[in-house]
Amino acid sequence: MRSASKTRITGETSIELSINLDSQADSTISTGVGFLDHMLTLFAKHSRITLNVKADGDTYVDAHHTVEDVGITLGLCLKEALSDKASINRYGSSYVPMDESLGFCALDLSGRSYLVFDAELTNPKLGDFDTELVEEFFQAVAFNAEMNLHLRVLYGKNTHHKIEALFKAFGRALREAITINPEIKGVNSTKGVL
Repeated sequence: MRSASKTRITGETSIELSINLDSQADSTISTGVGFLDHMLTLFAKHSRITLNVKADGDTYVDAHHTVEDVGITLGLCLKEALSDKASINRYGSSYVPMDESLGFCALDLSGRSYLVFDAELTNPKLGDFDTELVEEFFQAVAFNAEMNLHLRVLYGKNTHHKIEALFKAFGRALREAITINPEIKGVNSTKGVL
């Protein structure tokens, strides 16, 4: 089983996170940030992984530290669970519609960290959630998982729908990339390592 668990404790947050890339059990997600819980639940469902998250953070300040630290911990767990990345597809991409919005994700589990985030989130807040934290979350995941991650909202009006489309597209693209392909011997790179 490709799985990992991490505990990350700082002066601002305490994060316990575990993933299993080869299991589709019900996920348990409680970050203290309702909108993030909703998005992570969607991500877990569409990536077909088991994700468990328990976070306590200084949300009395705002959600920034919790959102970023959950992203960091998720990225670290993905990196560990994928180990040497033998026989995985490596690349994944997905378009996901959410009502009037269309989100796109392409990623490469290359070992090279990079984020391209192209999404106009016109509503700065959804409830008490700062929508600028969506990019912060994905940057934390990409840099700690050492993946090349491209996210784009092609069009849409509703900010919630745009963000939801991105999280679902990310989940579906990740599922494609982490899938073991029996036709791939070793790692999917001429370098021999990812």
